[in-house]
Amino acid sequence: MEKKRTTIVLFSGDYDKAMAAYIIANGAAAYDHEVTIFHTFWGINALRKQQPVAVKKGFLEKMFAKMMPRGAEQLGLSKMQMLGMGPKMIKHVMKKHNALTLTQLVEMAQEQDIKLVTCTMTMDLLGLQKEELLDDITYAGVAAYLADAEQGNVNLFI
Repeated sequence: MEKKRTTIVLFSGDYDKAMAAYIIANGAAAYDHEVTIFHTFWGINALRKQQPVAVKKGFLEKMFAKMMPRGAEQLGLSKMQMLGMGPKMIKHVMKKHNALTLTQLVEMAQEQDIKLVTCTMTMDLLGLQKEELLDDITYAGVAAYLADAEQGNVNLFI
């Protein structure tokens, strides 16, 4: 029997939406699906290293780098920002209920061999370089994602 396939496009840079994508991805992998998460535009920030990396950039690329959150735990919420209190509150509630953080969900995805793909066109547009992103991820364009999605049983856009 052929393995089922799940593909997810993670476009959003919101913490709660990225959490949902990774919860679904890890759940699908636990059900023995072959899973791909294609990170594009603001979704790439979930894969940024938290520490700054010394790379050569032009002025605009430096500005994008300063404006974008660095790492999964720096992403904002889609709703209830409340002057920065919203993310702190949700993380407090998550800790109270022993829920995994987004960083832990990304690590779990890597342990389950979920294919984490970063859109190379978006990387070029935002001035991101491979050194700024987590290790063990794949770099590809939309055609590679479409090849995976074409074979997918479940395809989601978050």
